[in-house]
Amino acid sequence: MEGICKSFPGVKALDGAKLTVKAGTVHALMGENGAGKSTLMKCLFGVYEKDAGRILLDGREVSFKNSREALDGGVAMVHQELNQALKLSVGDNLWLGRFPSVGRFVPLTSEKKIRRLTEELFDELGIKIKADTKMSELSVSKRQMVEIAKAVSYGAKIVVFDEPTSSLTAEEAEKLFEIIEMLKRRGCGIIYISHKMAEILRISDEVTVMRDGKHIATRAASELSTDEIIKLMVGRELGGRFPKKRRQPSGAKLEIKSLSGIGGVPKDVSFTLKEGEILGVAGLDGSGRTELLETIFGLSGRASGEIILDGKAVSNRTPRESIRSGFALLTEERRANGIFGILDIKENTTVSSLKKYSRRFLLNESGMRRDTEESIRKMRVKTPSQKTKIRALSGGNQQKVILGRWLLTEPEILLLDEPTRGIDVGAKYEIYELLEELRAAGKSIIAVSSEMEELFGISDRILVMSGGRAAGILETASADQEKIMALAAKYV
Repeated sequence: MEGICKSFPGVKALDGAKLTVKAGTVHALMGENGAGKSTLMKCLFGVYEKDAGRILLDGREVSFKNSREALDGGVAMVHQELNQALKLSVGDNLWLGRFPSVGRFVPLTSEKKIRRLTEELFDELGIKIKADTKMSELSVSKRQMVEIAKAVSYGAKIVVFDEPTSSLTAEEAEKLFEIIEMLKRRGCGIIYISHKMAEILRISDEVTVMRDGKHIATRAASELSTDEIIKLMVGRELGGRFPKKRRQPSGAKLEIKSLSGIGGVPKDVSFTLKEGEILGVAGLDGSGRTELLETIFGLSGRASGEIILDGKAVSNRTPRESIRSGFALLTEERRANGIFGILDIKENTTVSSLKKYSRRFLLNESGMRRDTEESIRKMRVKTPSQKTKIRALSGGNQQKVILGRWLLTEPEILLLDEPTRGIDVGAKYEIYELLEELRAAGKSIIAVSSEMEELFGISDRILVMSGGRAAGILETASADQEKIMALAAKYV
């Protein structure tokens, strides 16, 4: 890719960007959120039409008009945000738009053939998912593995992975790396977008860094360190990965007593959250971490148990009640249940606080604009204006908008499910700083994270979930990965 330019109203997303990928190698593409990585890949994949520049595949110039042309031309892409037909089976999702058929004179779709081809593909890749399972019944991580298998099934020359491990367990991530090695042996060129430095340095042959839509550097991965990559990404030295803690947690703020969900998860969970504390939540995939937050917030039904805030029981039977009680929930899947993609930033920022702006039968537009502008400034959201549709923002900037939305509700308890998933190192630090400011102001936070380093960096204590139960709580200062994994396996 040479001299690629792409502009949107009010912003130049790509400014002469370039990328060269060799056959049989993994080429990492890195940069902060909004650097232009995903836009560059969408120009390659035919989602966007580039304004200038050229794309050469095996020495031949190509310009795909849509994703179907790209797939037929030998380019496959695993998108960061999953976009699947959840009511259909795994097999149907894999072969959608290219269903295998039987019959010489009247070709008919064959469910039996779909099942057989899906099972053969999964056996080859070592993926243990049944072809006839409905997609909605799978966890986010297993849906991601299906998407990876789909990309492999096209037999592409170039495969783009956009944050592929952001929702995978450690075991599934290892399986992905095996798949990537297999693709390398077949001579595929792999473009790998990730913010996880350890992954990049482990599997990449070359690294290209982008900043503000421009190419900054391309280096051999073996010549780079984590600190050097960060400096190239942000254009400056970045100090510690996590801000210093400014206060010690005090007395009990929230008590969860014998909490059980209607579906059996969580199961009889009890713990106390202190005022000004960040309680990290660790556990394996399917351990009940997400269900715990959703049950506290009233998004999932509660079978039994009590939620006590400041010494008083709160019902939290619905999200509306929870918001009134002073709770806020940042969900794991921002595209599915976090953002309103067709609405602009102002509407997404203020949607949970509309009562605050109500003036009889009208809304106070000037107040909404003022608070949105303040939220954009405070969260450092990169956007041309607050009228920009939120779906046009990078994943990290969408996450900042959602966090800003909840802060407008002035919550006492923040429930955060993977708060920095798919966010670059610079934006992560900004969110960590914001969480520390909230903690210092006496707010209490429960944060689910799959990243051990993040849990150790931001938490005061770590609650470990296992099989839907609370397996134990560790003081972060004395915790280590071995202790956490031992508890995580306690009820499995």
